Amino acid sequence: MELFQGSIVCILGGAAGVADSRNGQMNKPKQSTIKVQGTTVTIVSRKQDDFISLTDIARYRDSGRTDYLIQNWIRNRNTIEFLGIWEKLNNPDFNPIEFDGIRKQAGLNSFILTARQWIEKTGAIGITSQAGRYGGTYAHKDIAFEFASWISVEFKLYLIKEFQRLKDDENRRLSLAWGLNRTLSKLNYRIHTDAVKACLIPPEVTPEQAAVAYATEADLLNVALFGRTAKQWRDVHPKLAGNMRDGATIEQLLVLANIESLNAEFIHMALPQGDRLKRLNAIAIRQMRILTAPGALRRLEAPKGGKQ
Repeated sequence: MELFQGSIVCILGGAAGVADSRNGQMNKPKQSTIKVQGTTVTIVSRKQDDFISLTDIARYRDSGRTDYLIQNWIRNRNTIEFLGIWEKLNNPDFNPIEFDGIRKQAGLNSFILTARQWIEKTGAIGITSQAGRYGGTYAHKDIAFEFASWISVEFKLYLIKEFQRLKDDENRRLSLAWGLNRTLSKLNYRIHTDAVKACLIPPEVTPEQAAVAYATEADLLNVALFGRTAKQWRDVHPKLAGNMRDGATIEQLLVLANIESLNAEFIHMALPQGDRLKRLNAIAIRQMRILTAPGALRRLEAPKGGKQ
């Protein structure tokens, strides 16, 4: 039985690139909108954080003076105290010296503070202010809810309700898609194991030897997609339940289902194991890049013309 371990050194960089590509895409912002008491509020999600548009929230009170409202709120002494505590809890690079200087000036009639000044002076990360596609003043949801309370307690409660509804809906759709792709990969694995049984396992081997053959081919798929074997994954994550496939993303599960079918065909074609690994790795990288491209999920959810 051919083993593939000696064939993977030259392509592990490519397999690792799949994970790197995925991480890079997770850093790209995703934009959503919710309707709160007739006002459209924009939410930008980046990594695990959600930033809500303060400009949109201010528009509920006065659509013509959003910047003025944000500036009035941010120069308030209570606001500055709140922002300072939030940054100290979440931002290791927060500048406490500049913060103390700002806090001492708060309350003076001559005191002026804009969102951009707050960011530049203190190195704050809880508020962003920029131009461009995601332009405007945004704040982490913790801070945005505080601003909404200053605008209107009623509006804040409706904002939290609609925001949670959006998050619940996103989680339901992601969970459904993940479950479908996990099931698909399991079904395709049956095709894969049948090919291993028919072409790679001689009839005279013991059940233990057959199990090694199945595990070896399963690890070929793992290395092609994840860049590591099942044992290597367990060594890195000894306390996690399940296996690396249980922790895979929706896109990774879809690619896994694809390369399972392809490897079954390659086995029937009697391709050497090392050649199959190289081909599957190249295919996995290419498909992951396509599936994790900006807007790929939205294009799948809403195809042109409304047809599948």
